[in-house]
Amino acid sequence: MSKIEVGILGATGSVGQKFIQLLDNHPYFKVTEVAASDRSAGKKYSEAVNWFLASPIPSDVAGLTVQTCEPKLKSHLIFSALDANVAGEIETAFAMNGYVVVSNSKNHRMDKEVPLLIPEVNPDHLELIKLQPFGKGCIVTNPNCSTIGMVIALKPLADKFGLDAVNVVTMQALSGAGYPGVSGLDCIDNVIPFIGGEEPKLESEPLKILGTFTGREVKNYDMKISAQTNRVAVIDGHTEAVQVNLKTKPSKEDIIKVWKEFKSIPQELNLPFAPLNPIYYFTEDKYPQPRLHRDIDKGMAVCIGRLRECNLFDYKFIVLSHNTVRGAAGGAILCAELMKAKNYL
Repeated sequence: MSKIEVGILGATGSVGQKFIQLLDNHPYFKVTEVAASDRSAGKKYSEAVNWFLASPIPSDVAGLTVQTCEPKLKSHLIFSALDANVAGEIETAFAMNGYVVVSNSKNHRMDKEVPLLIPEVNPDHLELIKLQPFGKGCIVTNPNCSTIGMVIALKPLADKFGLDAVNVVTMQALSGAGYPGVSGLDCIDNVIPFIGGEEPKLESEPLKILGTFTGREVKNYDMKISAQTNRVAVIDGHTEAVQVNLKTKPSKEDIIKVWKEFKSIPQELNLPFAPLNPIYYFTEDKYPQPRLHRDIDKGMAVCIGRLRECNLFDYKFIVLSHNTVRGAAGGAILCAELMKAKNYL
């Protein structure tokens, strides 16, 4: 099978590098074009990028010439890792010129006609593409990195028991701030109890993702969410302490059962980046932990533990997900794999 040629916008940044690393030898896609800021344009990728990942730059990408982020690329499928300061207009321009844009940026996530996609949770929201005003082009976004892990944990509960309210406190990894990110003087021996713009995303994005597609729009899921976000001295892996009120109160065993049994279309289709099991539940009191469990199942699985009854809510538990794989580049690649399987490319 011939591979689909893809371009990466924001290719020199931290998420752009992760896209390139994860797409190396991908069975569906091949990176043939890289684009970045004007100061990088015209240089070989290996000369323009400050590569900080453990594996070397893929040889077939290292020699590519960095292009500007203009809709002049030959690739029809574009992965966007652009900074939010510039992503909105650039992604719109590409879509209007007939490109399929799968974006990791926040700018279009809450647009009425743009899917905010977690393939296991709301694959039917891809139908929104047909309502977009871009002709043959379109924009699909993946959610915020901390939203993804939490919503995958919530989806089986919403389907089986219904959700009334969620409270979440996050302990988010340093890599979520990009590179060079947080100063060492700020993060060592410290917890930073603020991440700009993060709490509103956690309180709004799940409502759209868990919402119902009516054929014309997505009707938001009806529940309340309260979020507090913290930056901690962990390299990769977001940990979240979640409390939930459910419409019907199941037993602890019932909840664990629906988590363990949860599978969806990506697993049925055996998509390359789909984890065998989207959710892994741990019975050990000390689990999950970022260093031990963030890479489970290609870094695409969500790990849950410490489910117990709560004095204020019905239940509380811990969620862990890999923020730069499942929560960023890997999640976006899985979105594109699903789009291919559903003939949206």
